[in-house]
Amino acid sequence: MDANEVLDYCLAKKGVTESFPFDNETLVMKVGKKMFLLMSLERQPLNINVKTDPEWSLELREQYPQITGAFHMNKTHWNSVSVDGLKRDLILKMIDQSYDLVFKSLTKKAKEEIVNS
Repeated sequence: MDANEVLDYCLAKKGVTESFPFDNETLVMKVGKKMFLLMSLERQPLNINVKTDPEWSLELREQYPQITGAFHMNKTHWNSVSVDGLKRDLILKMIDQSYDLVFKSLTKKAKEEIVNS
């Protein structure tokens, strides 16, 4: 997958916004004003940070050398993923889980606003 595919996939989800709050090369995807994916546009191969269930995070890191604890983030919940060599389905599954985990953490009001938009 490339950066455009990841971007299009994320933006197709309800309530997703994109921004560059940290610098001009780190694209941040948010749902309900909370981050669920970070993507370096300059780094090759493509690298993304996603939130996953802590148990699954451990499994992923043991199984795939391209998945590690995310730099400058809570490594219990966040993974840094070099997408090179990973199956598209796995990448999409991680993006989906990250979005779902963050969406579930939103207030009831915020969830309703997104669902009804």
